[in-house]
Amino acid sequence: MRARFSRLLVMLPAAALLAMAPAAAAPVSANFTAPADWTATNADGLVRYAAPEANFTLTVVDVGAAADARAAVTAAWAKARPGLSPTPLLVNSAGAGDGWDERVSIQYEMPPAAGAIRAASAQRAGTSWTVLLIDGAMATYAKRSAAVGVLQQSLRPAGYAPENFVGKPAHHLTPDRVATLRQFVADSAKALGVPGVGLAFIDGGKVVWQGGVGVRALGSNEPVDEHTKFMVASNTKGMATLLLSILADDGKLRWDQKVVDLYPQFRLGSDEVTKSVEVRHLVCACTGLPRKDYAFILAEPGAPASDTFVQLSQTMPTSKFNELFQYSNLMASAAGYLGGALSYPRMELGAAFDKAMEERIFKPLGMVDTTFDFQRGMAGNWAQPHGLGLDGKTALLSNDFNATVYPHRPAGGAFSTAADMAQYALLELTKGVGPGGKRVVGEASITERRKRGVPVGENMWYGMGLFSRMAWGVPVVTHGGTLQGYHSNFYALPDAGIGAVILTNADPGAAMLGPFLRRLMEVVYDGRPEAAAEIATAAARQQAQAAARKARLTLPGDPAVIAGLARSYRSPEGLIVSIARKNGQPWLKAGFIEGPFATRKNADGSVSVVSSGPGLVGFDAQVGMKDGVRTLTVRDAQHDYVYAEVR
Repeated sequence: MRARFSRLLVMLPAAALLAMAPAAAAPVSANFTAPADWTATNADGLVRYAAPEANFTLTVVDVGAAADARAAVTAAWAKARPGLSPTPLLVNSAGAGDGWDERVSIQYEMPPAAGAIRAASAQRAGTSWTVLLIDGAMATYAKRSAAVGVLQQSLRPAGYAPENFVGKPAHHLTPDRVATLRQFVADSAKALGVPGVGLAFIDGGKVVWQGGVGVRALGSNEPVDEHTKFMVASNTKGMATLLLSILADDGKLRWDQKVVDLYPQFRLGSDEVTKSVEVRHLVCACTGLPRKDYAFILAEPGAPASDTFVQLSQTMPTSKFNELFQYSNLMASAAGYLGGALSYPRMELGAAFDKAMEERIFKPLGMVDTTFDFQRGMAGNWAQPHGLGLDGKTALLSNDFNATVYPHRPAGGAFSTAADMAQYALLELTKGVGPGGKRVVGEASITERRKRGVPVGENMWYGMGLFSRMAWGVPVVTHGGTLQGYHSNFYALPDAGIGAVILTNADPGAAMLGPFLRRLMEVVYDGRPEAAAEIATAAARQQAQAAARKARLTLPGDPAVIAGLARSYRSPEGLIVSIARKNGQPWLKAGFIEGPFATRKNADGSVSVVSSGPGLVGFDAQVGMKDGVRTLTVRDAQHDYVYAEVR
């Protein structure tokens, strides 16, 4: 499951759009792919694209010569929006790449109530700067962030051609090449502060190496090996769709079958939409359902598996089917539970899913350590999660937060190991043939999952629980996973018969995944050595972000603000926030989020209470008053959660 709610522009994964124009129109000199369904406005040295909602714009500006990136961005805003001089909140360097000699991203603070995003990226080729400006409603950005991602990923100097490995022979993963990759991972883990990494490499239809780097937990000398358990988060989605593939082979479902015909309890926010949902729509991320992760992150523990369907019944799409990529953990969870219900209709949904996965996937593939059981997952040889503190250092975390996924575990609740995930990745390369040559799933059914669906980024598409991409001209089947303190990916290169698995036990591990694929490509195809520089840039950015976060907070909190908080708040949905003191510091509990908090003064003069402990996901709520009642308001991209004091 993914739980990251915002990233800096340079790091944003593209999210999707249905069609793209092939190239930018004059007068901008750089080349890029533009959204075809947006309204374009050209001016001298500037092209602006307005989203269909008319409340969000992307603007590419030819600045020319400038003293530095900040000066280039200031000039771009002056040309695009005269009179606007936003103050940078965070400036990050992305280094050279994609034909640019220098790349810098800038993030600006926006008042929480504005529900807006403002950012910029500046790219220099020689002495000339090109700037991309992002400005508008956060809700529209969340729906259409591919227009940012695709445009930015494709933004290159005129005449520059990206490296391409088409037609180049793939080197086998010999022991020397594996050693090179292992060293890269060890160096990257040290630079980023990742305690432990599980690894596996596949070539020629077999696992050629599996093991680990580093330790299971800070302060421990227990090494990570191929049998160390990590939470693999959203990599569980592909396993759940694999179950549906097997059931399709059995004749128990069709991809185009209506979900309500198989599971009458299924419902979205209206009857019309409910009746339109086919099995494939549960796992295509293309139905327009917005993310509602906070709905279960902020909920109290103990929800049953059926809560997935309760949450979906209260949710409506915000875009049309097959129009945009919108990642929905709840829909993926429903897909897995549908598979469980079809396999064992008389069992409770969660138990049915667990048993179906064990009997139809884990046992046949020899995934002996993979489990959804938290007690078993956190026993024996397991890697504990870690996050970054306000000091930029890695700290050990409790795994309690990640129990948030358990009621929705088909979307991301599996514990697994490098050895087990290698068998899962190998099944993709063999197109359904498992250990000992025994077919686990039909070739047509397993490959249906990787067919290109909605675009996700430049040369990248979402299938059904899998991403399909062309990386430097090479087909790659992949998926990643993010939970608090865990980040992972697997990669299958079907044409080369090569695969890799990487599992990390710290939030900084997220910055390792992209460079890891790049290094794999460099080793296999003799690519230009760029991955190490990406890691160095990521490490510097990580420290800058930590420093900027700390600088914005009042620690341990403004006494007057804390004194004015209520002891307890409740939302209309029944969610609870409790405020207390613990270990001499302000402390809050909001569903699965618990820990110390600080205060932050916002750009509009309002104040927010903000989690101050280590970890990727925290609590960020604006303090307010409505009709004489104290309130806290938590916002994600498309939802507001308003809590009122309990009297």
